[in-house]
Amino acid sequence: MTPASPEDPRAVDDLPATSDAATASSDHEGEAEMARMRELLDAQRAAFAHAPMPSAEERRGWLAALRDALKAHEEALVAAISRDFGHRSAHETRLAELVPSYEGIRHARRHLKGWMKPSKRHVSAAFQPASASVVYQPLGVVGIIVPWNYPLYLAIGPLISALSAGNRVMIKMSEFTPETAEALRGMLADAFEEVQVAVVTGEAEVAAAFSALPFDHLLFTGSTAVGRHVMRAAAENLTPVTLELGGKSPVIMSRQLMADDAQRREAASRLAFGKGMNAGQTCVAPDYVLCAEDQIESLVQALGECFQRFYPRFAETQDYSRIINQRQYQRVREVLEDALAKGATLRPLLDSPDWDDPALVEKRLMPPLALLEVTDEMRVMQEEIFGPLLPIVALPDAAVDELSAAMAYVNARPRPLALYYFGHDKHEQQRVTEGTHAGGMCLNDTLLHVAQDDMPFGGIGPSGMGHYHGREGFQTLSKAKGVFAKGRMNGAKLMYPPYADGPAARAIHGLIRRLLMR
Repeated sequence: MTPASPEDPRAVDDLPATSDAATASSDHEGEAEMARMRELLDAQRAAFAHAPMPSAEERRGWLAALRDALKAHEEALVAAISRDFGHRSAHETRLAELVPSYEGIRHARRHLKGWMKPSKRHVSAAFQPASASVVYQPLGVVGIIVPWNYPLYLAIGPLISALSAGNRVMIKMSEFTPETAEALRGMLADAFEEVQVAVVTGEAEVAAAFSALPFDHLLFTGSTAVGRHVMRAAAENLTPVTLELGGKSPVIMSRQLMADDAQRREAASRLAFGKGMNAGQTCVAPDYVLCAEDQIESLVQALGECFQRFYPRFAETQDYSRIINQRQYQRVREVLEDALAKGATLRPLLDSPDWDDPALVEKRLMPPLALLEVTDEMRVMQEEIFGPLLPIVALPDAAVDELSAAMAYVNARPRPLALYYFGHDKHEQQRVTEGTHAGGMCLNDTLLHVAQDDMPFGGIGPSGMGHYHGREGFQTLSKAKGVFAKGRMNGAKLMYPPYADGPAARAIHGLIRRLLMR
């Protein structure tokens, strides 16, 4: 796996200049970690071979141990994430990472026995007497590659699915969240032996080696560009992959909703919440908005009121996250400056301070900013933003079917991980739901579909492949094995050779064909 392009929001950062001694030390640590993870894989395979079908009670016990460890280490994890970001609100971390982790564990423990129950299937008359069923078996050892933006939940969520399915697990944490990686390693060590769950750390070369290991399944969360490298490496071992990527998740605002003051304000608050969470560093963050041209000003005003209410003293706020590191902060600035240089209009969504204020720059604090008059030539409309910039694209005037224009705009571009529609007309909701493709969708909200454990989560095309969460996560990380069973009677003898050319044989074979062709 090689680094993605520098423009990719979740690409590997440029490494800082180091001395030869420091480089040699880093290389040695990387080699040691790569040797360790190969040993871990062998140990986990051996442990799985010894106990290939853990019972429901064993798996529920694992999930309970994970829950208890999370509770015991909660404060340490929250503090570690904040240190990795330079600052992230403890409330935001609990809301976006811990709450869905606990809920995912609770949901899996409650439904696990039902998921594990063999599924009876139909056997046609020609093959009776017999029975058919599907048995869900653990795959073996599952590899999980975790990004930096939600380093706890995007480790725990896949881990819940893997443990529910009865697997052993190796987790590769991002090199850009080292504090979280060590805190998670300590937490998981309290709950599991390394032959059950192990954490791997290291730089880009360790990530590349990890993705090339012969896992029984590999689940990667990150950018589309890096996802291609992961899939290519996994293909060498014919390792199946689940890719949770990203893309430009659109928001469509209906004219009818925007015309109503109360509905517009409520929609703006839900949109602002989705964009403000983690300073926009979310794979399903609203990436751009499609709105009727004559309603853009009222939308900008409503968004500004919401953000001002959310973060009234922005320079001192403890409720807003910093951009993860200097490389990512610089990338967001370059995307913004490119848009402005090519004619976009900047509309700050907070009264003060200015986005270029030196005090904010020093803290890597980027306030929410709307961009109007954007074009396809701008990077902000070509790349996943992964920051607090919000382009607003003008739709044709009311004489044209604006919803059709919005859907055509979305459908002309790569399929996104999420799509958001704001409007209460049921017919329009159905048109958008059936007439567009996205990994997931919210009607009149943002982000929260990800937290619904009884729905699958996953991308489509450039935004990913495969699903996890809840039942779908259990099924993704299990082998659905079809089992056809027969007793002592054997009706299939009628199909055995020799195929004598006589009236009886023709009659029997004719009957079988009729049964099969009904």
